[in-house]
Amino acid sequence: MDASVRPHPTAIVLLITLFLFFLCSGLSLFYGAFPVSSDTVLASFHSFDANNLQHQLIQEVRLPRLICAGLVGIALALSGTMMQGLTRNALADPSLLGITHGAGLGVAISLAFVSAHSFFSSLMFSFGGAALGTGLIVLITVFARGRFSPVTLTVAGAALSALFGALSTGITLFHQVAQDLSFWYAGGLSGSKWEHVHVLLPIVLIGMAISLHIARSMTVLSLGEEVAAGLGSSLTKVRVLGFCSIVLLAGSAVSIAGVIGFVGLVIPHISRFLVGTNYYLLLPVSALFGMTLLIVSDLLARMVNPPFETPLGAITAVIGVPYFLYLARRKELAI
Repeated sequence: MDASVRPHPTAIVLLITLFLFFLCSGLSLFYGAFPVSSDTVLASFHSFDANNLQHQLIQEVRLPRLICAGLVGIALALSGTMMQGLTRNALADPSLLGITHGAGLGVAISLAFVSAHSFFSSLMFSFGGAALGTGLIVLITVFARGRFSPVTLTVAGAALSALFGALSTGITLFHQVAQDLSFWYAGGLSGSKWEHVHVLLPIVLIGMAISLHIARSMTVLSLGEEVAAGLGSSLTKVRVLGFCSIVLLAGSAVSIAGVIGFVGLVIPHISRFLVGTNYYLLLPVSALFGMTLLIVSDLLARMVNPPFETPLGAITAVIGVPYFLYLARRKELAI
């Protein structure tokens, strides 16, 4: 084949990812504790029968779960990409820097102290906890003034995660709701419903819109703060909007799926390797990879030990931990 018409490797990777996305999306509708034929799945869309239990299974259980998996993957991938860009830390990830466990503390407070506990109360408290974790990370970054290495900042995030986790455990044990929180900490999408989709979809779209709005400034920021300031970028505005998007994305994802780590760590690096630091490309590609990874992971969670489900957080950890150790050993970790 002539080199001038040979497909670019990035395009091949994106095509493979799209293929995996559509393949695993279809399999997630077919596969579960009760396998359903492809004819039944198609019939549930074009001629839905409310009295058919299999049709109800597809439309009321598996389809919202599939959509939630995709949206949670997008949210975690985008929040990780934004956090790495804003902190210029290659190890930044909401689950590693205390934001996820901050959201978990909010959920624990909601479980313990809100008498009429609901999904919306968990969502609001999750946002508050994520904002607390984000605020503390911002303070650490500001007061460090460049003295913190990426690994040191990650250790500080681990300390915050441990603190938030201990507070969450203490609160839930004292108020006898620890079992409810343990399911949440395991991470998973088995309880996904249409109401979760209706809430998560606009929040993810808003978070994505904010991210794309500051994409140009984020690209300039990747060249260094002094260069960005010299080119007229308002660093304060970029940081405020960026961290607002992180709170929205990470808080909403955690409130629905629980603790799912390493998605926001691995995906941005893969995307950055393929498309560079142009955030107009980096953010959509990260969203695609994150969506695909969560759908694949959710499918694996159902296939490892059927009819029981493996915690989704365990599946993503198997993928993310080796990559995290690889990054931690690298000498150049700034972005």
